[in-house]
Amino acid sequence: MERKPLRVGIALGSGAARGWAHIGILRGLARLGIEPDLVAGCSIGALVGAAYAAGELEALEHWVRGFTRLQVMTLLDPAFSGGLLRGDKVFGVAEEHVGELTFAAMKKPFACVATELETGRERWLQEGGVMAAVRASCSIPGMFVPVRINEQWLIDGAVVNPVPISLCRAMGADLVIAVNLNSDSRHAWAGRDDEVAPKNPLLQWLAKRNSNGAPGMLSVMNGAISIMQERITRARMAGDPPDVILNPQVGHLAIMEFHRASEAIAEGEACVERMRPVITAELARFGIPLAPPTMEPAPL
Repeated sequence: MERKPLRVGIALGSGAARGWAHIGILRGLARLGIEPDLVAGCSIGALVGAAYAAGELEALEHWVRGFTRLQVMTLLDPAFSGGLLRGDKVFGVAEEHVGELTFAAMKKPFACVATELETGRERWLQEGGVMAAVRASCSIPGMFVPVRINEQWLIDGAVVNPVPISLCRAMGADLVIAVNLNSDSRHAWAGRDDEVAPKNPLLQWLAKRNSNGAPGMLSVMNGAISIMQERITRARMAGDPPDVILNPQVGHLAIMEFHRASEAIAEGEACVERMRPVITAELARFGIPLAPPTMEPAPL
């Protein structure tokens, strides 16, 4: 009986602006000859994962590498109800760059995780329009308004499953590579109120410390989300560890510093290189051969 080929899955975790490191991770893996067969994403990992699974990662990378503080600011659309931002602009422009995607038309199997606001249940999104699902997965509580899909209001998947290893296995992965963006995030927000928000008057006001020196609202929100993701990720991984864990060192990036994409991407690539012996050994244990490493840009 012919042996079924082993399937490699990648679980791309949450982390807002730190998530551009996922692009570097995928590039670094491609240089080693590793092209995941399926992709599971949470929050920013859902956006990058969708682009990768659709064969549009290069288009996404080109777009985000060009970000400036001003461009990030122009993509923010205040909501004042359900969240600070609607998200129409940023996800609309993202769709222009990666295309109007459906799950059925993806080149690789892809799914993302969100959270049902009313029940707290983890929701795996694998049908219909991709960008609506990604938008739901990225809806940071208090930051973006919830997204309604199939009669349910959905928020950020990081509330329940920041690094969706379980989803990756459920999709059929035999070996799971997980990317955790929050492994070095402790104390990342202390004293950085001016860096939490882009140069936007409203967000800068929300980030401002009060008269007694207490952190501003955005700093508190960002710090709480960072702590939550770190603790939930640690608990989930204890019960369902991945076969390979990649921890890019991007904790110094603030949640809204999307203009620092080149820095995050470079660290993603460096992380793969640092972990190359571990990756090689683990894949060899599964009988998966690697291509000779190259420093040339790998097609994605």
